[in-house]
Amino acid sequence: MTFQDLQLIPSLLRAIEGEGYDTPTAIQAKAIPPALKGQDILGSAQTGTGKTAAFALPLLQQISQRKEKGNTHQKLLALIVTPTRELALQIGESFDVYGKYTDVENTVVFGGVAQKSQTDAMRRKPDVLIATPGRLLDLIDQGHITLSNIEYFVLDEADRMLDMGFINDIKKILKLLPRKRQTLFFSATMPNNIVKLSREILHNPHRVEVSPVSSTAETITQKLYTTNKAAKNKLLLHLLDDRDMDQVLLFSRTKHGADRIVRNLKKSRINSAAIHGDKSQPQRQRALNEFKDGKIRVLVATDIAARGIDIDKLRYVINYDIPNEAETYVHRIGRCGRAGEEGVSISICEPEENAYIRDIEKLIGQKIDVVRNHPFPQTDKPMNAQEKKEFEKEKQRKKQEFFANRKKNSSSKKGNARRSRGRN
Repeated sequence: MTFQDLQLIPSLLRAIEGEGYDTPTAIQAKAIPPALKGQDILGSAQTGTGKTAAFALPLLQQISQRKEKGNTHQKLLALIVTPTRELALQIGESFDVYGKYTDVENTVVFGGVAQKSQTDAMRRKPDVLIATPGRLLDLIDQGHITLSNIEYFVLDEADRMLDMGFINDIKKILKLLPRKRQTLFFSATMPNNIVKLSREILHNPHRVEVSPVSSTAETITQKLYTTNKAAKNKLLLHLLDDRDMDQVLLFSRTKHGADRIVRNLKKSRINSAAIHGDKSQPQRQRALNEFKDGKIRVLVATDIAARGIDIDKLRYVINYDIPNEAETYVHRIGRCGRAGEEGVSISICEPEENAYIRDIEKLIGQKIDVVRNHPFPQTDKPMNAQEKKEFEKEKQRKKQEFFANRKKNSSSKKGNARRSRGRN
């Protein structure tokens, strides 16, 4: 199946082709046709399955076709509610990309930043609004937003929304929406409270399910280092001695843990920053931009804060804390090795996390390669003389190789500069 088989309009197909996509993902192939017919959708799909396009493309097509007929009268027609700022921004970027050849306008509102730019954007009467619950309700209370004309409503990551305590906010928003609308409801899991909520807001929905991600890309090399809790930071610094690891996304289980890791890295003069729920939106966006620009070598993130982060050609992911849910491991390491690029996943495991590794290996159906020759093994037994000699020899070799490459690159740049001056 191709995107053309989905009966999408030429302006959307042009944008999709420009991004290099030709085949829809499973969730897109299953959700887009009924959504284009105006049916409600109950989608069971996780981040990374392509579900953003599964609701963005139908909305863009329906709104674009309505605007061509001139019957929108500058109304806010679509509302997408999502749990985190990062995910809201990513959805906004997706609407920009897929809708660039249409006349559909979107804007994004979220908390943690001054609201003036967002209220100014709402005065320009966008067709689509992407919002986090708290800021949306604030702007509604202040009279900047009305939901009385909404015809398309998307509730994204419903289970995460409830986990983060947004259930009352969601119920307030639902009361403000017109009863007659198309609703697209997406959740990674379907516990009883999510099923109950879906029944309250969906009308005769078309059910779409995509199996949870349980396999890892073949382009990702997975490595496991076992150590003791007290030696984790030392092992991390040892790993970062490898200068090839110039851009690393590192996962911490907690916000406090993320801050502690950053403090330790900075003591060793390693540029790093943390993103998590206690950081303001400008702090998080600045850290992400500096990481993408190469100004920050290590970006330390919690799983919730990392939702929606997409970094092109990221090669290295480090699990400083092993996740207690095996699916989370698959999503974490899936942030590297994308689009056929090579990636490396490194997991640092202390004794208490050994059971998590077994669960992960069971889910992905393979053993993770254990690296045994390192100075901080998961034992009190010190390295013997031969192991220590081999370790130091390898470390020296990498150091010499690094400086040789740097010298080579420097000479190359000087040569290019001389040739450039000669041409000018």
